[in-house]
Amino acid sequence: MHSGPPPFFRQGPSARTRMLFFATVSLLLIMVDSHVRSLEWVRKSVTTVLYPIQQAALLPRDVARSATSYFSSVHVLQRENDRLREQLVQQAADALRQQALEAENAQLKNLFKTKQSTPAPSLLAQVLYDARDPFSRKLILNRGAQDGVLAGQPVIDDRGVIGQVTRVFPLSAELTQLTDHEQAIPVQVLRTGSRSVAYGAEAESMELRFMPTNADIEEGDVLNTSGLDGVFPAGYPVARVTQIERKAGSTFARILCEPIAGIDHHRYVLILQVNPEPEIRPPENKASEPVKPMRKETAK
Repeated sequence: MHSGPPPFFRQGPSARTRMLFFATVSLLLIMVDSHVRSLEWVRKSVTTVLYPIQQAALLPRDVARSATSYFSSVHVLQRENDRLREQLVQQAADALRQQALEAENAQLKNLFKTKQSTPAPSLLAQVLYDARDPFSRKLILNRGAQDGVLAGQPVIDDRGVIGQVTRVFPLSAELTQLTDHEQAIPVQVLRTGSRSVAYGAEAESMELRFMPTNADIEEGDVLNTSGLDGVFPAGYPVARVTQIERKAGSTFARILCEPIAGIDHHRYVLILQVNPEPEIRPPENKASEPVKPMRKETAK
């Protein structure tokens, strides 16, 4: 059965003949171009003409690649930004920790110097935590009865007196600070030598009570321990006078002081291992009465 087109539509050679013709021409052109390079200008012209069409055909692909690259770059940048932010926070935390360690190291050095210059034996202690009572100024130390700590022993830092040990447990001790409302300490004005007693007051301050309104005391005066109680050694800084109120109708002046020691600022303190009980002098022996001479009986 003949598969070609009807005779009415036949024009020119058959499709097979045309294919063979063009294939032969193509092979001849390839051979000629490979030896003579005579069709170079034709190829360049065709390339120039077809370049806009080629770019238009590649435009969807380029747009898809650009979009993919954009979103991929945004995701990468977000992850990199998150990583850098976490690194920055970590470095800031490390810097703060480094500053805290440097401050703690400096305080330990000062405590070591204070320990060497203190004539009384002392024990280094660390502040563990605040006491449970929110209305008192008490701290818990990591030294107890097994370390030789006794109730009543004074506690100092490199600046001055912090407080006094009030309760002792086997492995810890309770420190009552000078600013506690139940704490009192005998003091002496460094400038004039006058003595008084400083009591704990509100807002982390102290009050110098029972000072006459005409007492020679000024703002900025330093108060040291007087040593009259037999517990706190004399000469340790206690507080600095910050405010004086003298009223005409009052017998005593109202004097507020600020503690010199770093209360609530340090983790390490020194416990002075002194005898908290004042020495009691034994009573003096009564002078022996002279022996009365015995009377001789007269002979009857």
